[in-house]
Amino acid sequence: MAGLDTARNMFKIPELRKKIFFTLFIILVYRIGGHVPTPGVNADVIARFIAQDGGGLFSLYNMFVGGSFARFAVFAQGIMPYITASIILQLMGTIFPYFHKLQREGAEGRKKLTQYTRYGTVVFAAIQATGISIFIMNVQVDGISAVVAGMPHFLFMFTTIVSLTTGTVLTMWLGEQITARGVGNGISLIIFIGIVAEIPMSIWGQVQQIMADQGHIPTALFILAIVLVATIAVVIMTQAQRRIPIQTPKKVVGTKMYQGQNTVLPLRLNMAGVIPVIFASSIMTFPGMIFSGFTGGSETHPFMDSLAMLFRPDGIIYGLIFGLLIVFFTYFYTAIVFNPVDIADNLKRQGGFIPGVRPGKKTAEFINNVLIRITLPGSVFLALIAVLPMMLMGRIGGGFYFGGTSILIVVGVALDTLQQLESHLQMRNYEGFMKKGTLRGRR
Repeated sequence: MAGLDTARNMFKIPELRKKIFFTLFIILVYRIGGHVPTPGVNADVIARFIAQDGGGLFSLYNMFVGGSFARFAVFAQGIMPYITASIILQLMGTIFPYFHKLQREGAEGRKKLTQYTRYGTVVFAAIQATGISIFIMNVQVDGISAVVAGMPHFLFMFTTIVSLTTGTVLTMWLGEQITARGVGNGISLIIFIGIVAEIPMSIWGQVQQIMADQGHIPTALFILAIVLVATIAVVIMTQAQRRIPIQTPKKVVGTKMYQGQNTVLPLRLNMAGVIPVIFASSIMTFPGMIFSGFTGGSETHPFMDSLAMLFRPDGIIYGLIFGLLIVFFTYFYTAIVFNPVDIADNLKRQGGFIPGVRPGKKTAEFINNVLIRITLPGSVFLALIAVLPMMLMGRIGGGFYFGGTSILIVVGVALDTLQQLESHLQMRNYEGFMKKGTLRGRR
């Protein structure tokens, strides 16, 4: 009943209710766009090709875009080009002084970086759309081409590039609208909705396999066990914290003396959340899509075909590179969102200190050392959860919708969104989802 009370409380707050309905409306628009077909494509051939992909790159990519690629809708590229552009801009901030300066200029700098990210999104979307259009022209299943008969290749490439690039830009805009006027991180929610939307079909596929072959039951139970264990582990690790004790001395304000307080500085084991997994997935899918675009499943491009095989999600090389990228982006994004020097300066101004550590520079070094130590197991955990179930299910024939990557994204985004909803509730004296007991609103 506590959960129902919390849900009712959310709709009692006009501002929060407006944000929730706006977010749901944007999600509805995104799902509708995922069913608008791209001109000149035989979507049935694409769907059959992906079904025969056997858990390859296109199956994984189709998961991220909510099945839009199998339908070859205008949203078939999803939000991945935007994420790629965002990664490039953030990396450039560590190399080029101009971009580093923009990152430190506050709202104005972020505004310019956002504009550059949008330009980059158009560029990457057009490049990827070009590779996809070439790929589609090469795809054949049972002698049937994926391109509608009689359509000139030049016209097909032009309409495909324009349609997919436009769809990516619109998807980017929808995500930005959720972040600005809705609940949660819009870009993460776009991917989250895509994965969740395809889970029922994946479950139904497992049920059909069990009905057709009773011997498939042990495999299905094994997959279910992996999902449950991985989900529990992700929730525990996402909420895990290292608490650094903080003391504040007594203060005299006017004629009153305020007692010192003992508080804590909570450092999450995974400060970067699910962002490293999303970043690494974007990096791994982009070159794989380009390489596969020149093969289309044919054997006429052996070199490109061998490069595309390196990016199969159930391969050892893919898993190794993917895991290393997750570790890298965990440290990289943690350094962006959490600055020990700023924390130390704020503590010093407020008169707070860590017992046994000098205020100022020594405090910043202490916090940074703790952050480095706890980020290592957090990043390794993310890499293992993302890679091992995916490779294992690739061997036993499980769907990628139940892979470690999808679990990390779904659980991470869900927890982040719940925390934002909870903060809105607590600001108005309502208890949130994470609280125990009966939830009461203010009188």
